[in-house]
Amino acid sequence: MFRYINLILILLSASTLFCKEQAFKKSMYTPSTYLKEEVKISKKDESSIALPPTKSIFAIIETSKGNLVLELFHDNAPKTVQNFIDLAQGVKDKSGKGFYNGLIFHRVIPGFMIQGGCPKGDGTGGPGYSFEDEINGKSLGLDKIKIKDAPSYSRYLQTAVFKSMGIKSQTELDEKMKEVEENYKFASEQFSLLEVLSRAGYKYNEVIESKKALKGALAMANSGPNTNGSQFFINEVDTPHLDGLHTVFGQLASGEDVLKQIVGAGDTKVKINRVLILDRR
Repeated sequence: MFRYINLILILLSASTLFCKEQAFKKSMYTPSTYLKEEVKISKKDESSIALPPTKSIFAIIETSKGNLVLELFHDNAPKTVQNFIDLAQGVKDKSGKGFYNGLIFHRVIPGFMIQGGCPKGDGTGGPGYSFEDEINGKSLGLDKIKIKDAPSYSRYLQTAVFKSMGIKSQTELDEKMKEVEENYKFASEQFSLLEVLSRAGYKYNEVIESKKALKGALAMANSGPNTNGSQFFINEVDTPHLDGLHTVFGQLASGEDVLKQIVGAGDTKVKINRVLILDRR
């Protein structure tokens, strides 16, 4: 009788383990709910600076080294563009004073990018709130790239495995080490970037068409999934290792020479005098 009961328990345990293994191997990615919004501009800025003939919204970042003219992707990242515009025009705090006025490019890395938008000037500040990423992972091709073929993303694999298995402590990790190792091996060989990053906490929609982080791209700086605020960066070079991690919401249209000067000046040396928003839609 006891042997029969033990056999049933063993079979049930094996069945449960099999189900867990199959559940882990099955895709957990689901697109986030997304409602596209129209970008609205409350203040009409004027400038004599020449703009490209494209029907779009442009931001002119006037710096102590010259002007950076950027096309804003109001169709591809409308919520992020709206946030940038509202900060630039003082709409968020209803002050009418531009949030970015007087701030510096606090982080400058030659051969990479320039970063600004921190009110503290050291990379730790923000506007007092955070909002979600606005990215379509499939339009970036993240579902077509295996994690094994993208070593720069490997640091997200462990997080993806732990979150998928619900591991929250060292004790739980020790108890499930064998299962963790098996799942890690399977994931590293079979999972796509989209699967890994979504399991690691990134949210992706399938409505907009996201832009890649190319040279001159304007993107949100963050400290992980869905932690956007006021900080942004402008690429000096292509950064494919950032695709899917940062919302790209604009592109440098002119002022590459100014970008190079800012890079040459280094951290904290260049100030943002003001940001103008010009609607040319």
